Amino acid sequence: MTSNKKAVVLVSGGLDSTTVLAIAREKGFDCYALSFDYGQRHIAELNAANNIASKYQVKEHRIISLDLAQLGGSALTDITIAVPKMLTEGIPVTYVPARNTLFLSYALAWAEVLKSQDIFIGVNAVDYSGYPDCRPEYISAYETMARLATKAGVEGSLLTIHTPLITLSKSDIIKTGNQLGVDYSLTVSCYQADDQGRACGECDSCRFRKEGFISAGLDDPTLYQN
Repeated sequence: MTSNKKAVVLVSGGLDSTTVLAIAREKGFDCYALSFDYGQRHIAELNAANNIASKYQVKEHRIISLDLAQLGGSALTDITIAVPKMLTEGIPVTYVPARNTLFLSYALAWAEVLKSQDIFIGVNAVDYSGYPDCRPEYISAYETMARLATKAGVEGSLLTIHTPLITLSKSDIIKTGNQLGVDYSLTVSCYQADDQGRACGECDSCRFRKEGFISAGLDDPTLYQN
C-alpha cells in the first residue's frame, strides 16, 4: 500500500474515471481531481464530476476551462456534427482531436506543482470506440515525453501514468468498481446526456455501459431519457 503520496486523477464524471478514482484511493493516494470544461455538448458530466469529487473527499478538485469547441472537428464539441447512433468503421466522429494529450498536459503541470510522481487516467483499449489516445503505446510514449519535458523529470523524478483499466472489459471495470463500493448512479457516460444527466441510450458510450452492466450481472442505475 502506498501512503501519503499525492496523485492527480483525471475525473470526467463518467463510469471509468470514477472507478479509477476509487482505485487510486484504495492504493492509499491523496487524490487531486482534475476535470475539464472543454466545450463538450452538455454540462451533466461536470456536475457529476463535482458530486463524485465531493463524495470521495478529494484533497482538491479543479475544473479547467479549455474551449475545444473553438476548434471543432468532433461530434462532442460541434453541435452541427451528429452523434452517431450506429457503430461506424474506423475512428468515430466522437473522437476529440488531441483531447487526452491536452488533458494529460494539464495533469502533468499540476503534478509537477504538487511534487507528485503519479497521474491516474481511465483510458481503456478493450471496450472503447477506437480512439488512438487510449492505447497503451500512446500512454507509454507520453510518459517518456513527460520525463524528458519537465524540470522534475530532468532532476530524476520519474512520473508514472497509471492506467488500471486499460486492459479490462467494461464488465470487469464495473465489477472492480462494485467491489470498491462505487456508486455508479452518480456517473454520466452518455455523449449527449440532457441537463439532468439522463442518457440517450443509443450512442457508443451508452451501448458499452449497458452491455457492461448486463455482462457483470449487476443492476444498471443509469437514468435514460426514454
